[in-house]
Amino acid sequence: MTRMKFMNTEIDNLTMQETLQAIDRLIKEDKSAYVVTPNVDHIVQLETSKELQAVYENASLVLTDGKPLLWIAKWYGTPIKEKISGSDLFPLLCDMAAKKRYKMFFLGAAEGVAAKAAENLANKFKGLKVVGTYSPPFGFEKNQDEMNKIKSMIKEAAPHILIVGLGCPKQEKFMYHHCKELGVPISLGLGASFDFEAGNIKRAPRWMSNHGLEWLFRITQDPKRMAKRYLVDDRKILGLAIKYRK
Repeated sequence: MTRMKFMNTEIDNLTMQETLQAIDRLIKEDKSAYVVTPNVDHIVQLETSKELQAVYENASLVLTDGKPLLWIAKWYGTPIKEKISGSDLFPLLCDMAAKKRYKMFFLGAAEGVAAKAAENLANKFKGLKVVGTYSPPFGFEKNQDEMNKIKSMIKEAAPHILIVGLGCPKQEKFMYHHCKELGVPISLGLGASFDFEAGNIKRAPRWMSNHGLEWLFRITQDPKRMAKRYLVDDRKILGLAIKYRK
């Protein structure tokens, strides 16, 4: 793998096709790997969070999700091949899983959302096997009984691929702390992907994502939660971009 230094982390500079091949390889290696997809928000959090830095250092694949990061890389003179957004990767992964008979488990999102996503995806990709879905209650990570329940559900279902949709940085920390004991060949933190596939949240039109305007669309969908993140927190990326331009 060719890792490339980028701002406060290292990334795997891959196309979407290369990403799917790398994931397939990791499933075959069966070493409890996990994948993170940094966006502007992650890079801002990485600057100060020691735990998130450890999560990133131990990830098997680090894939860039976000047009602004591609613009920064271009400005640095070290272009990134392609934006690999979790929500684009997710259906392609399901397609691959259906064809190669890989079993999947969906963990996260609100009650019933992961199950609805599984149903929609199974209709779309014939032969897709989702061997379990679970929406953990709020604060589950601090509840030992709940954690034990989740672990035994996943171990019993024995999926090849675990999709964790708990939002950043919760999903990344979950994978970092528990991947090894779950024994799943590969886990991916894919944020809002369950909501998109269940039809709960609309995705930005393609032209908006291609022009780096997905954030604007997300604000219109969930202004209370997203406005602070995009308009206040994520503005710190500008200072970081300058800081890391060596």
